[in-house]
Formats: sequence, structure tokens, C-alpha cells
Amino acid sequence: MRRKLLIAVACLLAGAQAIRFEHTNPPVSGELVAPPSVQHALRQACYDCHSNETAWPWSAQLAPISWLVHYDVIEGRKRLNFSGWEAYASDPGTRIQKLKNLEKAMAEDGMPPWYYRLLHPDSRLSEAQRKVVVRWITEQIADAQSSQEMRGTR
Repeated sequence: MRRKLLIAVACLLAGAQAIRFEHTNPPVSGELVAPPSVQHALRQACYDCHSNETAWPWSAQLAPISWLVHYDVIEGRKRLNFSGWEAYASDPGTRIQKLKNLEKAMAEDGMPPWYYRLLHPDSRLSEAQRKVVVRWITEQIADAQSSQEMRGTR
């Protein structure tokens, strides 16, 4: 019975390999402009899921892991994409909201997710790195809000 179960699982995993997702990196349309320390921290912890510069790991070729990796990247790019940051600049409200969400994730050490950090230990930011990013975000929010206020008074 145990042997039949193992064979069934092996066949299921082998068959799952037929379901493939494309691993693409669309062109970068507008980079985030930030100081080098902020840029480095964001690239280190965020860019694999939140940019068009994903470094697809070898595990992204094996189902069902590949399905999870693909889903995380697609969802991450939908929520925040550093490779299209210029699009947020045209809508200050959206830009402010993206910055606030990023600030919260950094302050709470909520990103990257624990399972990503488990496989990519270098993606874990130090407390000092998170503080530098949060300070930069706070400045960006203040600048965006003052720009928004100036436009409203004209």
C-alpha cells in the first residue's frame, strides 16, 4: 500500500511539471530614484517580487514550487512595482499610498515574507537598513503631500 502511494505521488509530481508559467521580466519603464543605501536595501529585500528585475531561482522551474513563485511575483508586481515607479509619480495620491504601505512593511519587518527569507537569508534587512529606508520614505511622503497641497492651492 505504501509503495502504491509513493508511486501515485511521484506520478502526480511528474505530471505537475507539464503545467508551466512563463518567467518574464518586462522592460523597466521608470526606476525609483533614491539614495544608494535605500536603493541597495530595496534591491536586496524587495526587487525579486516587486520589480521587473526578478532573479528567477532554479526552484521556479519545479512544480508546485514554481506555481507559488510565479504567483508571488505576479501579485507583488501588481501591488508595488519599483520598475514602474514613474507611473506613481503622475498620481500623488497613489504614490503616497504606496509609500505608506512600504513604510508599514519596513517598520513591522513584514517583508519579505518569512518563507522567502528562509530561502534567501541575504534578503533580511538589518534594523539600521530598515530605519534608513523608513526615514527616506517619511521624507518622500512629506514631499509628496506638500506638492499635493501646492497643486490644490493654485
